[in-house]
Amino acid sequence: MENRCNLDLDFIPKELKLLLEIMKTENEDRYVPFLVETYKNIDWKLFLQLAMHHRVYPVIYSKLKNLNENVIPKSVIETLYQEYRKNIFQMLGLCREMEQVSKLFTENRIAVLFLKGPVIAADIYDDISLRTSKDLDILIPINCLEKAEKLLLNCGYEKKVNPFILNEWKWKSHHMVYFHPQRNIQLEIHWRLQPRPWSEPSFSELWERRRVSTITTYPVHFLGKEDLFLYLVSHGARHAWFRLRWLLDIDKLLGKGIDFDKTNLLLKKYNNIHIVGQALILASQLLKTPIYDEMKTSKVRNRSKQLAQMAIFFMKDMLPLETIMLTNEYERYQFSLKSSNLHKIYPILLLFYPTIADAETLRLPKSIHFLYFPFRPFLWAWRTATKYTKSYRK
Repeated sequence: MENRCNLDLDFIPKELKLLLEIMKTENEDRYVPFLVETYKNIDWKLFLQLAMHHRVYPVIYSKLKNLNENVIPKSVIETLYQEYRKNIFQMLGLCREMEQVSKLFTENRIAVLFLKGPVIAADIYDDISLRTSKDLDILIPINCLEKAEKLLLNCGYEKKVNPFILNEWKWKSHHMVYFHPQRNIQLEIHWRLQPRPWSEPSFSELWERRRVSTITTYPVHFLGKEDLFLYLVSHGARHAWFRLRWLLDIDKLLGKGIDFDKTNLLLKKYNNIHIVGQALILASQLLKTPIYDEMKTSKVRNRSKQLAQMAIFFMKDMLPLETIMLTNEYERYQFSLKSSNLHKIYPILLLFYPTIADAETLRLPKSIHFLYFPFRPFLWAWRTATKYTKSYRK
């Protein structure tokens, strides 16, 4: 990338810098000993914590496993191996479940696209053991949700219930979570790739461009290359790239090659050039991902660089997303990420949409739930006043 896109990395710990250098190293035997010598007095405990937090330990293990213990402490390699081994069993279990869910839904005439998990590990890394996944994410048409839920409940899944009224879930969420207690597997059913009001292709468009995975006996469908690229970019950007695994996905996917003409058409249609630019800058600066001229000129702009620099702040600390979301920095980042006026005012509009808290404050028959819309400001004021009254009495 051009020098004007250089990021400030001085404030990140040397253990994270070493992790990044190992991730982008091709000839491990030759370069890793030099890197370890360069970054002296490494805190190996912190190094392992960072590898685990960023979910890149399978790749790190694959690069370090054959090195002399004089270069990397034996305990570090052993810890990485144990976690790598656990991940193999996790991915095999998800792979088996992925095939069963695909068969279940297809036989019941529900079109299903797998978004992440073993299917993209095999596609991007050529090896399901080199990527981690804690659950399965699938996308189905919104009109199939009720049918899909019945099928999953009959198979032993339990729904993680978030109470809603007036179809609030359609506007405030984009997926539902299910958990199988016997198999210890979590499944997320998406009816949108991203939360509203992000603009995105329809399910039918994505289905037309789908691919079929060859890692299972029963056919498993997943996103086309360009759709997968834009989905992973949007997902990483929304979560402030606080895990390096998502950036490594971009690096590997670009290495496989994508159709830039198709990608450019999708970028113009869905107005997400700035976040693609952010991903390109981060991948190029942190992982030395080769960025071709077709992807440079129109996408690498000042706004993208600012977003990339903001993301570095979230990468350096090992904080869970729930904690990150409470910070002022995250609020500023999310506002900078928004690409349209609708995107910026959408959270304000949602404040006027009734929630379960309104139903708990004033119980109305379902037939007149629409009255929660005009009542909402008064119900909110009542809850606020009650809260302060109780606090004052204490």
